[in-house]
Amino acid sequence: MIELRNLTKSFRTSNGRKFLFRDVNACFPEGKNIGILGRNGAGKSTLLRIMGGIDYPDSGRVVTDQRISWPMGLSGGFQGSMTGRENAAFICGLHGIWGQSKRKVLDQVQEFAEIGNYFDSPVKSYSSGMRSRLAFGLSIAVEFDCYLVDEVMSVGDAHFKQKCREVIAEKRKSANFIIVAHSMSTLKENCEVGIFLGDTGLKVYENLEEAIELYLAGVSPAKAN
Repeated sequence: MIELRNLTKSFRTSNGRKFLFRDVNACFPEGKNIGILGRNGAGKSTLLRIMGGIDYPDSGRVVTDQRISWPMGLSGGFQGSMTGRENAAFICGLHGIWGQSKRKVLDQVQEFAEIGNYFDSPVKSYSSGMRSRLAFGLSIAVEFDCYLVDEVMSVGDAHFKQKCREVIAEKRKSANFIIVAHSMSTLKENCEVGIFLGDTGLKVYENLEEAIELYLAGVSPAKAN
């Protein structure tokens, strides 16, 4: 169960305070994979960060009985002077993963990331692509009930994108996903339920196609995938 209760989130801008959400109440369908749609600036990524516990609402809260991941592929949280291995080990500690389980996670991250000896080099020496590989590998190596995905399948080369698709398809057998993507094909491949963020707020659609139709109604054909 994931429920938003009276969720309000705003930002201070030069033109005054902008509200992304104002007293939003919503209950996400259980056992479903969910696609989140909305124009740029609607608050899709912010909503994922709040659900993942790395951002906070002005008021209200997210109520859940599930283990929810941080947004998959998020690389901004790495400590640059620490190696990839050290960053991964630190995250394991935060999630109570120790001993053999920790070694298993580190091995999985190293194998997936395919960054060779850089795994034991400071993250500040990585390219953006290497950071993305490390971040995705770490996200998928830790077990969660629900994984948050924010456009991660739009980065990297064709080989990396295919690996992402394959590992998400495998994880869907035992976990659920909440995905932000501008690619309709990605959402259709992975999701059944849609959430649309628009001028009227947040609305949950039991049928993904309904949310897609509403989203595309406000997007020019040239921009729609």
